[in-house]
Amino acid sequence: MKDKKHNKPQPDAAIPPPPAAEPAPAAPSPEAQLKDQLLRMQADFDNFRKRVQRDRVESQQQAAAQLISALLPALDHFQLGLKNAQIHAQDASIVTGFQMIYTQLLEAFTQAGLAPLPVEGQPFDPNLHEAVTSLASEEHPEGTVITELRRGYTLGGKLLRPAQVIVSRGPAAAAAAPAPAPAGEATAAPKALPEEGAV
Repeated sequence: MKDKKHNKPQPDAAIPPPPAAEPAPAAPSPEAQLKDQLLRMQADFDNFRKRVQRDRVESQQQAAAQLISALLPALDHFQLGLKNAQIHAQDASIVTGFQMIYTQLLEAFTQAGLAPLPVEGQPFDPNLHEAVTSLASEEHPEGTVITELRRGYTLGGKLLRPAQVIVSRGPAAAAAAPAPAPAGEATAAPKALPEEGAV
C-alpha cells in the first residue's frame, strides 16, 4: 500500500497591504465656486423670466376673456336685430350696412381668438351646450341639437360661453305609443272614472 502523500502546508501568500486611503477631494478653487454661482444665478433668472412671461400671457388672456364676455350680449342683440331686419324686409341698403358692421365685428373677435361653437345637428354635449328644453322630432334622433337659441363661443380653444340649445327627444309616435299587448291576450278595458259625488 502506497503511503499517502501529505501535502505540505504552503506558506501563506503575502497578503497585499490595504489600499492607501484616497485623498480627500480638494476644495474647489474660488474661480470654480464663482463659476458655479454664476451658473445658478443664470438658471434662476431664466426661470424667473419664463414665469413672468407666462403670467403676462395669462393675465392678457383673462383680460381679453372678460372684455369679450362683456361684449357678447351686444353681439347677440346685433345678430338678432340683423336677422329680424332681413325677415321683415327692411331697406336693403340699411340691412347691407349693418351686415358689413356685423362682419367687421366678427373679424375683430376672430382675430382675438373667438370662435363660434357648431351646434345644430350635433350630438348634445353637456360640456359645450346648455339645454333649455327638449322637443319631439321626427327628423332628429334623440339627443341631437335641433335649434340654437344663443350662440356659444370658445376663446383660444377654451370654452367661453356654452350654447343654449333645444334638444331632440326623438320621434313623438314612439314615445307616445303604448307597448303592444302579448298575442292571444285581450286588452283590459280601461276602468271608468267614478262620477262626481260618488263615494
